[in-house]
Amino acid sequence: MMPPEQDTTAAAPTTPTSHPHPDVLIHAVPSATDTFSILRHSLFPLTLKFEDISYTIKTHSTKTSGCLWRNHSQPNTTRTILNGVSGVVRPGELLAMLGTSGSGKTTLLTALAARLPGKISGAVTYNDKPFSSSIKRKIGFVSQDDVLYPHLTVLETLTYAAMLRLPKELSQDDKVAQAEIIIAELGLTRCRNSIIGGGLLRGISGGERKRVSIGHEMIVNPSLLFLDEPTSGLDSTTAQRIVATLRGLARGGRTLVMTIHQPSSRLYRMFDKVLVLSDGCPIYSGDAGRVMGYFESIGYVPPFNLMNPADFLLDLANGIAPDSAREDQVDHFHGGLDTQDDQNSIKHSLIASFRKNIYPEIKAEILAKTKISTVDSRTDSPQGRESQWTTSWWEQFRILLKRGLRERRHESYSGLRIFQVMSVSFLSGLLWWHSDPSHIQDQVGLIFFFSIFWGFFPLFSAIFAFPQERPMLNKERSSGMYRLSSYYMARTAGDLPMELVLPTIFVTVTYWMGGLKPSLLPFLLTLLSVLLNVLVSQGLGLALGAILMEVKQATTLASVTMLVFLLAGGYYIQHIPPFISWLKYASFSHYCYRVLVGIQYNVNEVYPCGFGVQRYCKVGDFPAVKCLGIGNPWGDVAALVLMLVGYRVLAFLALKMGQPY
Repeated sequence: MMPPEQDTTAAAPTTPTSHPHPDVLIHAVPSATDTFSILRHSLFPLTLKFEDISYTIKTHSTKTSGCLWRNHSQPNTTRTILNGVSGVVRPGELLAMLGTSGSGKTTLLTALAARLPGKISGAVTYNDKPFSSSIKRKIGFVSQDDVLYPHLTVLETLTYAAMLRLPKELSQDDKVAQAEIIIAELGLTRCRNSIIGGGLLRGISGGERKRVSIGHEMIVNPSLLFLDEPTSGLDSTTAQRIVATLRGLARGGRTLVMTIHQPSSRLYRMFDKVLVLSDGCPIYSGDAGRVMGYFESIGYVPPFNLMNPADFLLDLANGIAPDSAREDQVDHFHGGLDTQDDQNSIKHSLIASFRKNIYPEIKAEILAKTKISTVDSRTDSPQGRESQWTTSWWEQFRILLKRGLRERRHESYSGLRIFQVMSVSFLSGLLWWHSDPSHIQDQVGLIFFFSIFWGFFPLFSAIFAFPQERPMLNKERSSGMYRLSSYYMARTAGDLPMELVLPTIFVTVTYWMGGLKPSLLPFLLTLLSVLLNVLVSQGLGLALGAILMEVKQATTLASVTMLVFLLAGGYYIQHIPPFISWLKYASFSHYCYRVLVGIQYNVNEVYPCGFGVQRYCKVGDFPAVKCLGIGNPWGDVAALVLMLVGYRVLAFLALKMGQPY
């Protein structure tokens, strides 16, 4: 049986100038005109070599004995995910990794892209050099799940990516033009103004979304592109278009590595090389056109002609030997222990054959040096080493702020959120409608409601900020798109408009309806105090979300925290036992409550307190005011400012410590 022939009708590779020696790569130095042709040529071709890649993880198991109360912990055991994987991929080649589910394809892809947490054994080189920051910017990685902002359009997504990832030497118009070229080259012109969508939000199709993910990485014209199952969930026609696009990118002098689960025969013909994994071990690595001949040479012949090579390889990876004489395939696939032993025996045989027949050739190819005739001196000389960031901190902050405002405008200015605040505002205004100044208890209750409501509301809104954006943050930070500090400042600043507008409207409505001091200065001081309380509450929410990075856990902890702050705020109980009285000093609601009461009342002013008798009492003697001790408002303001800074610094440090990159 002859394997399906490789497609030879495709255009010849348009790699940089050819050289008699197959290992020689010519690096073109970019010019001004090269800026708008990145999809056709790679400026810095990279040869990827990996040798004896192995990766293990520790697992912890427990064993329960016959007695339910006895739980015996077993010692930590190691599980091998990858074992001795080797290969070489050159510019202009498309390598496809095949294997069963759980065979280690994604782990290997992540390791080759230098994004795998933990330590791997073996060597991975890029043009015979180890991974570095300059190499990092020449690598693109497309994950299996399309991590994109759902409310941005295709054009906005790629434009913001171009603004962040392209060098600052290019003008803004050049970067926008670059995004337009990507859209045209990837066939996204028809949907350029459509939102990405996702979940319950209707947007572009799955194939278009995958092409946008590829375009997001192609913005910087990567020399090496990794893709994790780019055809997953797509129909055969769309999958073929995606792979055809990837093959065209490879023909531009790029090195492409992808995992794929079960390609059709049409897709298989587009691969230049394949790497087949079985339980983390390689059973083949080399040219896709030679794979059938190799397995025939070691005694594994397909059961019938014109069989899809991918199906044949996956059978072998599962330890299922071809048997054309056997008609009862059901028994073959659903055998007992003997069948399992046979499959393991076949796997060991294939692995041994690989080590004997293919590994020496790969070893020799790895040892052969990749000669580069022209090297960009800016990346190699210490004086001309590239900066870690392509744009300045301020430029990153400005772009991220603008992108965040556009992405979250539906959330910040949602009618439901505005209705929620306005309805509570008018309801509380009606409940305290023109309250009598002599009814201090009622007015103090309204003031306490100010501090509590604008402690809860911003807190639970801020909790969702970082956990929801964690996938996007990890993706973009791993690509070196921006500094964590610029993202953090832009993310927090982008929330300020609605975080400050809504409480301003709330206080304006409720303050005058509730009958508090009818004077401009107390009103402005009350408004500023509430806004400060909002910022402190938001900072606590950001810190909890950044520390836990899990919405359910953060929400639970926030509920307990705010309940403690509510009880210890000084309104419900004035005489807290000494051994637990310290809780009120940890409550920002307590400080805000004291400041607001101090704005409305002076300890020396009086109010009518007699029933039927004209009698006046000092405000400072009223129990709810006396227990607060409102004589030092600046100390309370200082405590709130300290919490404001402390919570936000804590949030940033937690975010930084939780970043794998």
